Amino acid sequence: MSAIVTDRVPTDEQQSRPVKKPRKSKAGKTLYGGKWTYLVLIVVTVLSLFPLVWTAIAASRNNERLAQTPPPFWFGGNLFKNLEIAWTDANMGMALLNTTIVATIASAGTVLISTLAGFAFAKLRFRWKNFLLFFVIATMMVPPQLSVVPLYMLIAELSWTDQLQAVIMPFFVCAFGVFFMRQYLVQALPNELVEAARVDGASSWRVIWHVVFPAARPAMAVLGMLTFVQAWNDFFWPIIALTQNGNPTVQVALTGLGRGYIPDQSVIMAGALLGTLPLLLAFVVFGKQIVGGIMQGAVKG
Repeated sequence: MSAIVTDRVPTDEQQSRPVKKPRKSKAGKTLYGGKWTYLVLIVVTVLSLFPLVWTAIAASRNNERLAQTPPPFWFGGNLFKNLEIAWTDANMGMALLNTTIVATIASAGTVLISTLAGFAFAKLRFRWKNFLLFFVIATMMVPPQLSVVPLYMLIAELSWTDQLQAVIMPFFVCAFGVFFMRQYLVQALPNELVEAARVDGASSWRVIWHVVFPAARPAMAVLGMLTFVQAWNDFFWPIIALTQNGNPTVQVALTGLGRGYIPDQSVIMAGALLGTLPLLLAFVVFGKQIVGGIMQGAVKG
């Protein structure tokens, strides 16, 4: 049998149409921003760094100079003197140690519990799952001030007043963390991967350790960073549960610098600078890993 081949002959109208040239791909090429892009970035950077620079300038002056108009816009010679006064008067050594302990343990516990709960809501099947998830999300709408009285009654009953566990334990369960990890694991963790681990005979804890944690690592890094910053800067609950002379955190210790008939603003700024520097140092050391984890989660598909 002979195959019949028919070739379509283009019409005159089709032949007269101009042939579109394919666009050149820009993949792999570096994109450069224009001068306006760099101008906007410079302005945003200056505005972001201004509060920190102003804190350092105010900490290097004295109270009389800060009260004058216009205020100083350059460094003075009293920085180390004011830092020494703030370190001694506010007991900043113990405050920094306590804050580091509270922020580290609280962020680690929040990340662990939120990842486990997020995995359960995202991939496991159990009764009333949707109702429980709705209940967890609904707790985010309750103002935290409403829970202060019953929470203080609880820690007083447990004899935790002026102890670090009083400000660590409330951070362990975070509704936002559970919802955040659940939303991430729904997309980042395929059901087939969990089922394959089950078929291979892996227990629930092995699935969590070898499958869930590696897949959730970028989101865990972001949640840990957010929780660490929140625990470090928290003021409302620590000022109720702790005292300045007992086990103060940085924010509680700084309240002692503002007491007196005429508070020394330069010493207060020096104490605020001492409380901010460790947080900046943590971002400088771990910033690359945090950004890399965010980008890894963004390109995973």
